[in-house]
Amino acid sequence: MRLAFLGSPDFAVPTLRALIDAGHRIVCVYAQPPRPAGRGQKPRPTPVQAAAAAAGIPVRTPTTLRDPDEQAAFAALDLDAAVVVAYGLILPPAILSAPRLGCLNVHASLLPRWRGAAPIQRAILAGDTETGVTIMQMDTGLDTGPTLLRRSLPITPETTGQSLHDALSELGAELIAPALAGLADGSVTPTPQSDDGVTYAKKLDRDEGRLDFTGPADALIRQIRAFDPWPGAFFEYQGTRIKVLAAQWLDLGPIANRPGTVLDDALTIACGHGALRPIRVQRPGKGPMDTGAFLRGFALPPGTALG
Repeated sequence: MRLAFLGSPDFAVPTLRALIDAGHRIVCVYAQPPRPAGRGQKPRPTPVQAAAAAAGIPVRTPTTLRDPDEQAAFAALDLDAAVVVAYGLILPPAILSAPRLGCLNVHASLLPRWRGAAPIQRAILAGDTETGVTIMQMDTGLDTGPTLLRRSLPITPETTGQSLHDALSELGAELIAPALAGLADGSVTPTPQSDDGVTYAKKLDRDEGRLDFTGPADALIRQIRAFDPWPGAFFEYQGTRIKVLAAQWLDLGPIANRPGTVLDDALTIACGHGALRPIRVQRPGKGPMDTGAFLRGFALPPGTALG
């Protein structure tokens, strides 16, 4: 097929490569404009732009698709379909309707659950036991279009935001070629989403990683897993922000100590219900380390009250 691909982060790269490997003609890739990065704050292309350039595919990086000239240029591509994966810009009706088969989106949830910007992290935070990928035909709503294909994956007690991101990225790449072929030959029929079970995955905020020890320990463990690697879960002590990269949940029931109190020499921390024991942590300017090594250089003795 004659396709355009719209995406920006590394999550989208496997799908772009899968389309190339399947023999489709990607006539143009759209990505977010390069952003300043690194110490020198030099503009850095997105992973999708870099992958497209390496494959010799023309790349456009408009700041909006609402401009009539941009819409005319997109229509002039004469597309069979467009594939959208975490692009980051709103697609207006003129863009959505331009390809013959419309615009297909690779979404990292089992729609209609977790429509929106951060479905991977929200699924872990909520304690979901499964999630997956849905290939959806886009409309003007927020992830409301009819679905074409979907496949689920389990969320285990070891699943982190990073591991789930990687697994769903590869799963989306596996599904996109069959979805396109089925839509083209009529073997896959678009199915309207149910109005039941709709949830919204709002965008992540950096300060959401702050650990509130008045909450139950099992919920804080999910927070640590969900926010790996970004924005990261953390607590503060005397102005130092300490990231918790991995932790163990201790089901001790109600604890007499105030939430946030260090209970022992292993940095077990009292929570609103149960306790949390960090296994791997990181302080500013240092690399990740196990808790024992951390405590040898940063004392947090029993009885310490953490923020």
